[in-house]
Amino acid sequence: MSTLPPLSLYIHIPWCVRKCPYCDFNSHAVKGEIPETAYVSALLSDLKLEQAGAQGRKIDTIFIGGGTPSLFTSDAIARILEGADQITPFSPNIEITMEANPGTFEQERFAGYLKAGVNRLSVGVQSFNTQHLQALGRIHSGGEAKKAISAARDLGFPHLNIDLMHGLPDQTETQALSDLETALNLGPDHLSWYQLTIEPNTEFYTKPPLIPQDETLWDIQQAGQQLLANNGFQQYEVSAYAKGKSARAQHNLNYWQFGDYIGIGAGAHGKLSFPEQDLILRRWKQRSPKAYLQSINPLGGEQAISHVDRPFEFMMNALRLVDGVDESIFQERSLLNLNNIRTALTSSRNAGLLDPHRLKATPQGQLFLNDLLEMFIAE
Repeated sequence: MSTLPPLSLYIHIPWCVRKCPYCDFNSHAVKGEIPETAYVSALLSDLKLEQAGAQGRKIDTIFIGGGTPSLFTSDAIARILEGADQITPFSPNIEITMEANPGTFEQERFAGYLKAGVNRLSVGVQSFNTQHLQALGRIHSGGEAKKAISAARDLGFPHLNIDLMHGLPDQTETQALSDLETALNLGPDHLSWYQLTIEPNTEFYTKPPLIPQDETLWDIQQAGQQLLANNGFQQYEVSAYAKGKSARAQHNLNYWQFGDYIGIGAGAHGKLSFPEQDLILRRWKQRSPKAYLQSINPLGGEQAISHVDRPFEFMMNALRLVDGVDESIFQERSLLNLNNIRTALTSSRNAGLLDPHRLKATPQGQLFLNDLLEMFIAE
């Protein structure tokens, strides 16, 4: 019998206080009261409809994202997690991550999240610089961010991630590194440190801000990576740094290793494997919170990943990892044979972009990752 990949659960909470100009996620600024009780019920009904896709597997990781999940009360988060555990049982050592906005921080509420089972808090700071926070449309100040992170650490969350951006409008290298130093001094065990990208369907796309030149961006990246390494943070993915292997984001690792995940909530995406049918299915939910709440079945659509698209989809995830993955993982997760990608493997290895023994980008391959990935696009 074929081996099923690990299974994760993504829970989407679509509301936020204010839509940020760089954000292309399915998030909606709150107008009036959030229908918290109705949404919790809708999430659990959604999960019941997805239950068969678990195929007997336990949930290894959960990620509660948004929007701003920390707008929900700790009681609501507890009801979601208790209900989910009854529908699709959790693994004993489950990682449960929740995104939080420093502008929504309340000591009692965050203590409630911890009690509800959240054991990894991901705080969306983006910057500690007031000028840059305003440019990004964030609702918190640098001081509030520091206070929220310190309080979360004191509450005893086992794992704490800080989300930080660089390459911000008018940002200098000194300012970018100052943000990084501030974050490091707050004692997280994980940092997501990534460059601001201008995405379609965002305010920044319509009115592009002035971002640093490529040369400055390169200098920031090099100096920042050195600073992180000097502080004991190991880079294990393009924009992820952890203080030891135990601090790595297990949920994201499952994505990058082409594992399975159920997605519940407005606009949530999922991916499920059915090896016996040679089928890998992507599923997504209705994006509009109102439509999602009113639906008996909130499925927006589903699509099988074709044989020709699987190599690129797999590599697009796996090659983000600094250590890549073993070739056996490709066969297990893509349901294909290595012969399906033999030409691309030979070309990429001859070009010095792919490691000879592993599905892993060489240092040269990391610099030219897009060129490497293009070799796995079906002709």
